[in-house]
Amino acid sequence: MMRRIILMFVLTIAVSQFSFAQLREIPAAVKEAFAAQYPNAESPEYLDKVVSVQVHFAEGGNKKVASYNNKGMWRETEQDWEFEKLEADVQDGFEKSKYSGDEWEVTETKIITRPGNKTLYRIKVQKNEVQKKYLFFTGTGKLVSETITL
Repeated sequence: MMRRIILMFVLTIAVSQFSFAQLREIPAAVKEAFAAQYPNAESPEYLDKVVSVQVHFAEGGNKKVASYNNKGMWRETEQDWEFEKLEADVQDGFEKSKYSGDEWEVTETKIITRPGNKTLYRIKVQKNEVQKKYLFFTGTGKLVSETITL
C-alpha cells in the first residue's frame, strides 16, 4: 500500500513537471536569437527546460543542439561528431590520456562551441554501466576537464 502511494506521488510530480514545461510558451527572445544565429537551421524543435531552452535542429546535414537562457542569451551549441573525424591533435590528446586503451570505450563524441568562438571536444567514455565520464579537450589536444555522467 505504501509503495502504491509513493508511486502515485512520484508520477503526479513527473506529470506536473512535464505539463508545466509544455504549457509555457517559448520566450520570443530565444526564438529571435536562434533565428538570427542559425538562419539555415532545418526543423528546429524547442525544448523548454524551465530555466533554459534547448533547440534541436539540423544544419548542413549535422545534428545540433543550441542552448539559450530565457532571455535569449546563447550558452553553447553541441554538434554530433565521430571520433575518427576529430582533429589529429584531439585524437592524440585522447590517446595519451589514461582513458585510452581496452578498459574504456568511446561511446559519444561532440563538438561544443561556446561564446567567444571557444571550441571544446567532448568525448564520452565508459568502463562499465556505472563508470562513465565526459572528457573535454581543446583543439590542441589538452584535456581540460572531466566529469562523471550517468
